Amino acid sequence: MQPTIYYCYDAYCGWCYGFSPVIKQLAEEWKNRLAFEVLSGGMIPKEAAKPVSSIAGYISEAYKTVEERTGIRFGADFLWHMFNPEQSDWFMHSEKSATALCIFKEIHPDLQVAFAADLQYALNFEGRDLTDDEAYRHLLIKYGIPEDTFYSRLNSETYIEKAHYEFSLCKQLQVSGFPQVLLQVADQKFYLLSKGYTDYETLNKRFLAVWEEINKDSVNQ
Repeated sequence: MQPTIYYCYDAYCGWCYGFSPVIKQLAEEWKNRLAFEVLSGGMIPKEAAKPVSSIAGYISEAYKTVEERTGIRFGADFLWHMFNPEQSDWFMHSEKSATALCIFKEIHPDLQVAFAADLQYALNFEGRDLTDDEAYRHLLIKYGIPEDTFYSRLNSETYIEKAHYEFSLCKQLQVSGFPQVLLQVADQKFYLLSKGYTDYETLNKRFLAVWEEINKDSVNQ
């Protein structure tokens, strides 16, 4: 089998937003030798959807830590909801953004890392509500996806089930936090490359060590 990097993330995970440039760089450098698969973790289940007021107090402070450690920037339109939760109509859950990713992966499987990053930018910088169907329209234009194709699938049970399958798969992979990066080299053989935010130099060093090990093993077999 082709070695595959699994990037387990959630569109609502602020640390994943900060990690986006890191995983994008790894995907760009290794795209010709590895498969990359983004899995949504379902951090906020739809049945446990939360008003922004439930987390605004925490995020209004925590975002600074993410910025300081990762160099990413949160946008004013996103932060408005964190500083004015009583005026915000956001009611957040992970299902719709995960469904959107499943649709996109079928159309542009080689660009899923970039699309996941774009979803997070849409939320955390542009302040788009990812539970709103309209939040995705600008990305359809960017990636040349027909609106009829996308929107006929976005609220279909078939693609919602695909999203829930990814949530379950993350649990099977014992993913307990986001972001998490795994390298699969055989049916039952995975290497954990990172758990939580990891800078590019550290992630790449870990990956190269594993890559050298598995190539050495293949030569000796």
